[in-house]
Amino acid sequence: KKKKKKSNKKIKKQQIRINKQTMNTFALAGLVTFCFQFIGFVAAAILKTETFYDVFGGLNFLLLAFLGFDYTEATFDRLTVLSLLYFISRSWLLLFLAWRAHKRGGDSRFDAVIDKPPLFFVYWMIQGLWVYLISMALLVVQTVPSDVINDLGTTGWILVGGFAFGIFLEVSSDIQKAVWVEAGRQGAFCRSGWWNYSRHPNYAGEVIQYWCAAGIAFGSGSDVWWLGALSPLFTMHILLNVNGTGIWNAEGKNLKRYYDSEYRQEYKTYRQQTSPLFPLIGYGSIPLPIKRVLLFEW
Repeated sequence: KKKKKKSNKKIKKQQIRINKQTMNTFALAGLVTFCFQFIGFVAAAILKTETFYDVFGGLNFLLLAFLGFDYTEATFDRLTVLSLLYFISRSWLLLFLAWRAHKRGGDSRFDAVIDKPPLFFVYWMIQGLWVYLISMALLVVQTVPSDVINDLGTTGWILVGGFAFGIFLEVSSDIQKAVWVEAGRQGAFCRSGWWNYSRHPNYAGEVIQYWCAAGIAFGSGSDVWWLGALSPLFTMHILLNVNGTGIWNAEGKNLKRYYDSEYRQEYKTYRQQTSPLFPLIGYGSIPLPIKRVLLFEW
């Protein structure tokens, strides 16, 4: 009986420790994100520029990854590997967004708000929310103390491989598109590499990454493992459903430039035969109802 009592006390103490670490992890990540985005907003409002808006988003991701990294446990455990994957993925995003901002010299999304500080502030806070929710799978793994976190195991390493493939898909797609743009946008729309099998392969890479991250969070042993699903679900919502971003932005009013060009028939055929998200061969032969229900052809 004494042994059982001692064991129950130990379990209770450990649970309190885990709950405390969970609260501390989410609170610190939220506070850091708010402060970082607020600093970005103040600087941008004073300078009246949106040039470094996306860059602050990318840096915020890296900051959250560094904050939760356990430097005393430099082994290939679940947290270390997931932190490394996030670091590589978000470093690419930071570099790509910085390059794009430099090339474009501005962002039309902010034309109507840059002179309205309260509304401009909202844009920065929305970015903070985006960073926080996309990082949720990583934060979930950070909540588990290093001495009780589950090993990756076979399933975990398969998910790591899936995350790495998602990074490769996103990076290679972005590079293929950038090379096509720099070459003068030949043929009106990109069909290089992955773009011949998906209309938005870079978005597919993002979605794959965060579903794999959610799977890694699920197996971590955290009591709040289910929060990890917010990363891929929010990613898909932003990329697939929100007007002004992702596929809605790329395939909304911007389609007019294709249908008003000499390539309109080619583009019509391309849309019919090319998956909107995940790269697929033989997409054109798939029945439309299946495309609508399973393959995001909305």
